[in-house]
Order: sequence, then structure tokens, then C-alpha cells
Amino acid sequence: MRRHLRAEWTKLRTVADTGRLLTAVVALSVAVSAAAATTVSCPPAGCAYDAVKISLMGVQVAQAAVVILAVLAVGGEYGTGMIRLTLAAMPRRTAVLAAKAAVVTGLALVSGSVAVLGSLLAGRLILPGNGFVPAHGQPPLSLADGPTLRAVAGSVLYLALIALLGLGVGMVLRDSAAALGVVFGLLYVPAVVPALVADPDWQRLLWQVSPMNAGLAVQATTSLSTLPLGPWAGLGVTACWAAVALLCGGLVLRLRDA
Repeated sequence: MRRHLRAEWTKLRTVADTGRLLTAVVALSVAVSAAAATTVSCPPAGCAYDAVKISLMGVQVAQAAVVILAVLAVGGEYGTGMIRLTLAAMPRRTAVLAAKAAVVTGLALVSGSVAVLGSLLAGRLILPGNGFVPAHGQPPLSLADGPTLRAVAGSVLYLALIALLGLGVGMVLRDSAAALGVVFGLLYVPAVVPALVADPDWQRLLWQVSPMNAGLAVQATTSLSTLPLGPWAGLGVTACWAAVALLCGGLVLRLRDA
């Protein structure tokens, strides 16, 4: 397995787009979160805003770079035909997929950690100037606060799961453009559809099965009782999507020729 990991790491490390995409994860997350923090204000009477969730808003955009990284880790090899050399040198296809998943997940965790912590710092610096102060019922953002720590850790895990989702879909479709279209559709279309449905029961159900809506519930630190799913249960929905995608990708890899 060590040989597989070294090979996959070498392939991703030597691709120029990898560094750019990892940088984009951090830059997009921090920039969008900072922009979101500047658009809200909390008056002296108090406000119902979730300051932590506002500060982590950039994850919704940064995940696009994570998806691209994961899909290209597979689609690039199929597009150039290099996958044949990979499987000739390492015929254990399950090990190849596991190594790809481990490397991509590791990169997502590292870049995601930097991105999420940077976003939280941006919120901590910007929000007090907009009235998010203890006098208005909004304490400073701090990892010492349990819900905030859960939101931060959950956001990093969410990005890792999104990377696995992209990897699995990429392995099934073997075409980068098609895989990107499918993953972006899974993430962003179901996130909008509940708002277009009038029936509240259908709204709730569609929200609960949406990999993005459900997964990002882990960022909520206030009004948890109003959520269709709890924070960790919502992240579990995203994990199920990722697991199914990886399972299908593994089956396709084993049953179809390269």
C-alpha cells in the first residue's frame, strides 16, 4: 500500500494545477467569508445571525476547487491514457483507488483546515466592527466554544467528504467535464430546489437528502431545533453520498477495462 500511496502522491504533486487548486480553496473560502462578514450588522438590540456560520460561508464556494482537484485526480489519468500504465504497474485496483482516496482526502483536509481557520479569523476580525460584540449578545468567535469548534471541525470534514464524492463520480464517469457537471449538479441544484417547492414536507425531505444543505448543517451554532437534520446527522448524509460514489467508482474500476 505504501508504494501505491507514494505513486499517487507523486502524480498529484507533479501536476501544476494541484497547487493552484489548493491555493484556490484557501483564497476562495477566506475571501467569500470576509465578504459575507462585511455585509451583516448587529444592532444594539441584538440580532439572530449565526456569526460562526456567516464566517464559514466561503466553504460553499471553496468546495468547487476541492471537487475539481478530486475529479482531475482521476479524469486526468483517463484523459491521457496514463491509467493503463498505473494499472499495469499496480494491478491491485482496489489499492489504487484507496491510495487515490487517501491522497486526495489528505490534501482536502490540509487545505480545508487552513481555509476554515482563515475564514473564522476573518470573521473574528471583521464582525466586531459590525456590532457583533458581547454587549449585543454576540461573544467573540473562539475555538474554545464547543459549537464553534464543532462547526470548524465539521466544515473541514465536509470538504474531505466532498473530495471523496468527486473522486467517486470521476471514477465512474472517467471524463472530467462530465464528472464536474454531475458533482456540481448534486451539490448546487438540490440546495436551491427546496426553496422552489411549496409543500413544507417536500421542502424538508429535499433539504435532508441534499449533500450540501445537509452537510453544511454542521456549521450551525444557533437555532439547532429548527434544522431539518442535526449537525452531525447532516454531515452523515454527505458521508453516505461520498460512500456510495466511492463504492460505485470501485465497482466500475474492477469490472471495466481501463
